[in-house]
Amino acid sequence: MSKNILIVNDDGIHSEGIVRLAQAASRFGHVWVAAPDEQCSGMSQKISIFDPILVRPYEFPVPVEAAWSIGGTPADCVKVAVGYLLEGAPDLVLSGINNGYNAGFDNAYSGTIGAAAEALMKEIPAIAFSRGLNADFEVAEHYLPLLLEELMAAPPVPWELWNVNFPAVPLRDCRGVLYGRRLAPVQLYQELYHREDRPDGSFTLLNTSTPIDASAAPEDSDIHAILSGYVSVGPIRCAVL
Repeated sequence: MSKNILIVNDDGIHSEGIVRLAQAASRFGHVWVAAPDEQCSGMSQKISIFDPILVRPYEFPVPVEAAWSIGGTPADCVKVAVGYLLEGAPDLVLSGINNGYNAGFDNAYSGTIGAAAEALMKEIPAIAFSRGLNADFEVAEHYLPLLLEELMAAPPVPWELWNVNFPAVPLRDCRGVLYGRRLAPVQLYQELYHREDRPDGSFTLLNTSTPIDASAAPEDSDIHAILSGYVSVGPIRCAVL
């Protein structure tokens, strides 16, 4: 059955990942795009309260019903699209494809997940998609149609979204899909800061974190799956519901 699909992200409307996701989703229904006008990673479910939100029509590079550039956060994009831009709520919200994994405790910071959680709060099913940082789209493009078909057909679980991560490996090295992956109870990126001192006694800290090893995460977890070369699929429960 054809669906009305809203696509959002946190990397910004200019990102390649959202174009790939919109192109794949167009096989399953009517697609609208509302995404931030700039990079918004790490914003979680932050919303704009005191600042006006600038909305611009956007000429999207693949055919969609309409696209808008939103001067706000990923969660703002869902609020604005559902509340003001679309004629009625969509059947589904897709968020991504994020540039960088959203796995384990790192999901707490993710704007990709934050946008999907905002959809859940409006009782709209949602799926979040991510890939390894700066990885190519070979694995994502291969598995996206299958996963979209399967997850869209699955009965939605109240207050849960699907979280999909594509491993940063060539397609020939991808070992398949693992379903039911739970969130690893660790951060994928452990804090590691490079310090630079300033003449006035202050200093700056630059995050230079690198991913943990697969062995540091439980075998049934999302982090273990992606770092072992699998596509990881699992549920995330909305924190406030």
